Amino acid sequence: MKLDHEDLNRLLEKISSSDIQEFLLEGEDFKLEIKRNLFGQNQISNNLASKTLFDSQSITQKSINDNVSIVNEPEAPSVAPPGRSDLTEITSPMVGTFYRAAAPGEEPFVEVGSNVNEGQTICILEAMKLMNEIESEFNAEIVEILVENGTPVEFGQVLMRVKQS
Repeated sequence: MKLDHEDLNRLLEKISSSDIQEFLLEGEDFKLEIKRNLFGQNQISNNLASKTLFDSQSITQKSINDNVSIVNEPEAPSVAPPGRSDLTEITSPMVGTFYRAAAPGEEPFVEVGSNVNEGQTICILEAMKLMNEIESEFNAEIVEILVENGTPVEFGQVLMRVKQS
């Protein structure tokens, strides 16, 4: 099996426009492996591929294996352990730093076992030097707090689990 410049370009284009996170293509004398993060943190470096792979008209499978690389291998994201089905997850609406209290040394907004009302502040997310108060969307009891104070969080990361009242 031979891959030429056009074949490789079409393959990379199809993969980049799909939901595929991992792709592996093996031949007798080559192996092409692509891993990416759909949230945009990691992408195949097209510039690297075009500069290193396509300087010659004829591309061998060996050169593909030697020159295609992944930029910025992803760190395993902090994933909350699976929860009970009777609990509701409160997720981060943005990327930022999680704070349990309004200022260092002050009491946290909530603790495990706290009852909160709709509209009550449950934490702060700092993003770009702005302090964003996160409010409860319903009346609930805090069952789990899954993030440590001062920890960076990602969009959609589970911060807390609550039991709605």
